[in-house]
Amino acid sequence: MELSREVNNFIDEYVRALKEGNAAIFAGAGLSISSGVVNWKELLRRPASRLGLDVDKESDLVSLAQYIYNDSKTKTPLTELINNHFSQTGGINRNHILLSELPIKTFWTTNYDKLIEQALVQTGKNPDVKKRVNDLAVIKSKRDAIVYKMHGDVEVADEAVLIKNDYELYEKKNQMFTIALKGDLVSKTFLFIGFSFEDPNLEHILSRIKILLDDHVRTHYYFIKEVSEEEYQNTEEGREKYRYDKIRQELKCADLERYSIKPLKVKKYDEITRILEIITERYNRNNVLISGSAQDFNDFKISGIGAENFIHEVSKSLNKNEFKVATGFGLGVGSGVINGVLDGMAENRTRNINEHLIMRPFPQYATNGKDIQVLWEEYRQQLLSECGIAIFMFGNKVIKKEGSDEEVVVDAGGVFREFDIALTKNVKVVPLGVTGYASRRLWEQVVNNFSTYYPDYPHLKEKFNKLGEENIDYKEIIQILNDILKEIRGGD
Repeated sequence: MELSREVNNFIDEYVRALKEGNAAIFAGAGLSISSGVVNWKELLRRPASRLGLDVDKESDLVSLAQYIYNDSKTKTPLTELINNHFSQTGGINRNHILLSELPIKTFWTTNYDKLIEQALVQTGKNPDVKKRVNDLAVIKSKRDAIVYKMHGDVEVADEAVLIKNDYELYEKKNQMFTIALKGDLVSKTFLFIGFSFEDPNLEHILSRIKILLDDHVRTHYYFIKEVSEEEYQNTEEGREKYRYDKIRQELKCADLERYSIKPLKVKKYDEITRILEIITERYNRNNVLISGSAQDFNDFKISGIGAENFIHEVSKSLNKNEFKVATGFGLGVGSGVINGVLDGMAENRTRNINEHLIMRPFPQYATNGKDIQVLWEEYRQQLLSECGIAIFMFGNKVIKKEGSDEEVVVDAGGVFREFDIALTKNVKVVPLGVTGYASRRLWEQVVNNFSTYYPDYPHLKEKFNKLGEENIDYKEIIQILNDILKEIRGGD
């Protein structure tokens, strides 16, 4: 998929916001559509027909909901719609998972479903869900993200924001939600996804932000499916409707830019998923796995330093270049990785190890009825899903010959497996051939098929060749390695 300049600029900006902890999501009904959850218009179709109205001819759904309320003098028919539909329908989709895996701590939504918080739980996070104003005063212990459900939740459907009366009284009854959203819009970079911007409450809040801050408003972004002529009937009426909708969309986009909300046009909805995947890949390229194990160092061919100290210096250099280093604590390698990162942290006088190091020591025996090989596979999959680059060094183990007490050094199969997993997850692979063993074999594989592994980085081929140059000075190879990583990471 070819990305437009606007989308590429957005990706760079949003990845930067993720790194700084300032990224936020505002989710509308469209986020849940592919999960089987229907939009509000479809939910109102049957009760509207009872009033003699055609929902397809109505653009003001808030007024339509008010008419339904007026007819019965109660919100019961509307709350039953929410309860019956959102409590039984829908499952987490790919976009939910991608968003929940990113380090986003602030989610706002007008949706009544529970899919966002369920996705966060599924990815191992602890969401603090705010359904009512009273919830804002309570802070959930050890929360990883806050989900603000400013229009209510299926569990409290009788309190949901549904009709004109609710919108008119929103500022009075839910002022704390408004204040919280204003604060986030000022301090965070929002991505609006699955949102139609027909919500009168949101438009009110955005206009207030503009009034309060004049032109000093943070830039936000939203996805919008481009009006396509192919989706209209090839008749005079169809062509006229296409021209009308096209003009209306362009005017809507221009109007939203008054609030510093920039449109990101996509031709198909599945392009949104691919863009979220690219954001994840680019963000994760700040996280570097050092894959390797070693019981033997005789093939180490770098001058000026010993093998263990080399591991230490590589890890320290990554820390100084603001990479987050991940390790599975491989035998003979893991300790050097950790020591190197800690040394870099000490020199920079930083203490929060979670910002600099991802440690996932492999289990040493079977647990929970799972075979040890199954556990190791799960650990490898999880570790590589958190990283965007993987460095491979050494990769050997000592075993006894079959039927003999003689010990021999063989390549470590785990390093090869981590290389294969990295490829399936689009993790960029950087084998250090000069460290020998499995890494040498992997380096040869990469440099001999460089255009396959790095089609977008042909200019890095010469530097990759250096990673296998025997007796190269350790300072030179560490510099080359960091140059490669920074080029892949981008933004430097």
